Formats: sequence, structure tokens, C-alpha cells
Amino acid sequence: MISKKKLYQWCSVPAEQLAAEKTKVPFRLVQDSKVMGAIMARELADEVLMAIREKRELRAIIPCGPNCWYEPFTRLVNQEKISLRNLVVFHMDECLDWQGQELAEDDPYNFRAFMLRHFYDPVEKELAVAEDNRFFLNPANMYDVKKEIGRSPVDITMGGWGQDGHIAYNQTRRSPFSPVTVDELRNASIRIQDNNWDTIIALGQRSFGAAYQFVPPMSITLGMKECLGAKKVRVYSDTGTWKQTALRVALFADVDTEYPLTFLQEHPDALITATLDTARHPISEHPEWKFEGVNT
Repeated sequence: MISKKKLYQWCSVPAEQLAAEKTKVPFRLVQDSKVMGAIMARELADEVLMAIREKRELRAIIPCGPNCWYEPFTRLVNQEKISLRNLVVFHMDECLDWQGQELAEDDPYNFRAFMLRHFYDPVEKELAVAEDNRFFLNPANMYDVKKEIGRSPVDITMGGWGQDGHIAYNQTRRSPFSPVTVDELRNASIRIQDNNWDTIIALGQRSFGAAYQFVPPMSITLGMKECLGAKKVRVYSDTGTWKQTALRVALFADVDTEYPLTFLQEHPDALITATLDTARHPISEHPEWKFEGVNT
């Protein structure tokens, strides 16, 4: 359990000072979404080019979001004629309805449909990822995907984090009847689950004007075992306020199941990148605020 006093201390650091602090995970601060999207696009493109030079496939776990990197990535691929034929993509999660079924194609939280439109379709056909190398998660194929991931090491995991620091949909488990230990979450694998109430409320506020009724209540996700089993892990966020506290905890706290992002500190090659809007925190900008048990 993270104390309010420690949390206040971490949240009090001005955003511009975070990169100079001694953090548990390497941290990179960037100005805005445009800069971050260009960096993210270039990093994946360079990984693909390195694999081409070394005549091997590149196995990557890829997120649905942040949105800022798809256009620069597909533009890079087309302009530089970077073949993605050696790229094997494991999509890290997918949203489900209340019965654990796939969403309609035109549902805004259908990740597969989104990725087809923004990650695959804009790439010139002769450069595109082979359809057999695109692994989208669904309830019918989850064990086949798990087997394919286990066939050979994953080179890179790219992703973001949620309001509780979840990577993919590895949310903080809040059920009072089945809490998980650090070891259990660390070794958690592909699964179907209910989404936490705080996740639903956060997504409802972000996407639907707080109409939580339209947020998918279930999800299927790669586990922490798969996401953190890659040789490199790179996570990014440009979505501001609802990611700010989880970022501070990830940078300064010990490993904690309440914030799965803290598990990155156990990885030998992990890097967190955030925009200035995501790195700043209201507590750091209001030193006059007082909190019981913190300032007394």
C-alpha cells in the first residue's frame, strides 16, 4: 500500500525536473504528441530495418494507441520503402461486450478495426505486414496466440498505460475475493476478464463525455508475462491528466500490484516516454494545497 505522504512527495516534483530525478525506470520527457509520435514511429521503423539487415523476423507486441504515431509510422514506411514483410505483430489487447464477445466493427473500441484502418491499410501493399503475421486477440484464438508468442522471443513490446498503470489490459485486480500477489501478476498470461469500474469510468470520461454505459465492460489481454517477456519494452503516453499519477508511481515506487507499470523496473531494457502534459501534475503546481496526514 502506497502511503499518501510518499505519493504527495512524488507528485510534487515539477514535470521539468522528472528526467533529472533518480527514477526506478529510465524516463524520457518530450514536448508534445507530435514529437512523441515521430519518436515512436522512428523507433519501430529502426527495429524493422535492423532485423532486415540481420536477415531475421522482428516479433513485436503492438498497442492500439497512442494515436499520434500511426500516421508518421506509415508515412515513414511508404517514403523510405521499408518492407514490413519480416514483421510479426501481436496485438496486445481487445475490448469485449458483456458476454465476452467481440464488438461490432464500427464500435469505436473495436481495436482490430481501428488498427486495420490506421496501422495496416495506409501502407503500400507490397510493403505491408503479411496477413499471416497479424495476430489479433479474440476469445477463440487466445491459446493459439499464446503458443505462437512462446515459439520464439519477442523483440519489443510497445504500449501505453492506463489510469492505474495497466499495461495492455493488465489492470489492478480489485476483487476482494481473489487478490493477486506480485508473483501472480508478474506471471499472469493471456486471459478474458471484466474491466475494473475505475477503468470504465476513466474511459467513459475520456471518450464519451462520461457516458460510461458505452465503454466495453470486458477485455481480452496479453498478460504481464508476455508483455514484459520482450527483449525491449517501450511505453508512451500523451493523454494527460488521467495518466499523471500512475507515471509518478512508476518512476518512484517499489513494485506494487496496485500499479502494474511499476513492474517495468524489473526489466533490463525498459523506457517510459511521456509528453509534458502527461508528466506535469496538479499537486506540483499547487504547493499551497494541504492534505490531512501529509502536511500535518
